[in-house]
Amino acid sequence: MADTYVLVHGAWHTGEQLEPVASHLRARGHVVHCPTLAGNQPGDDRSVLGLSEAAQSLVDFLVQHDLRDVRLMGHSYGGMVISKAVDVVPERITRLVYWNAFVPLSGECLNDMAPPPYKALFDAVAADNGNAVMLPYPIWREVFINDADAALARSAYEQLNPQPYRTFTEPVRLQTELAAKPLGKSYLLCTEDTAMPHSMPWHPRLSERLGLFRLVACPGSHELCFTNPQLLAQKIEEAGRD
Repeated sequence: MADTYVLVHGAWHTGEQLEPVASHLRARGHVVHCPTLAGNQPGDDRSVLGLSEAAQSLVDFLVQHDLRDVRLMGHSYGGMVISKAVDVVPERITRLVYWNAFVPLSGECLNDMAPPPYKALFDAVAADNGNAVMLPYPIWREVFINDADAALARSAYEQLNPQPYRTFTEPVRLQTELAAKPLGKSYLLCTEDTAMPHSMPWHPRLSERLGLFRLVACPGSHELCFTNPQLLAQKIEEAGRD
């Protein structure tokens, strides 16, 4: 059965990096969209754009394309964005899929869920770079894409773009907490992901905030979209299907 998927990228990424995953889902008969959020588009003013603008850009995409019965997947920071989008247009979304993603409570920002050393690092970087942050390569190499060889790690890093820091510091405001929302929810866990230290795990620390949810797990790092897009597509389908 053909389903409609919207794949929402994480920080420093664009929709383009999810296209290899989308191609595998399309080959399995699904309709797939990979929008690029406000703040990560070419020419965006990263000094002023924040979570509100990013979430609104996703809502606008869903409305402009008249997408319904959507299986909406968010990766990492994308979890913040899909959490707000479902609050605004719940009638368009049939299931949320969080791929190693942040699951906020109303009033929380991404930094509230991140390790304190990350916040201190990004505070300093943003102060020197017009309120934009870039992930240092050594962190990317060791904990974000630890299942890649050096050549793939470097080529993937070169595709990243600066992230508006307000997307990390702006709280999300939800009318209803995610656990109380009456739609399907899934958490897709890559088990070798150390972008969040395992003392502050993605699952169950964040996944349990979804209330009733489906857990789908597979091996891989935070950047499985680069290292094994075919496996990621298979697992997104398992997480998103009825």
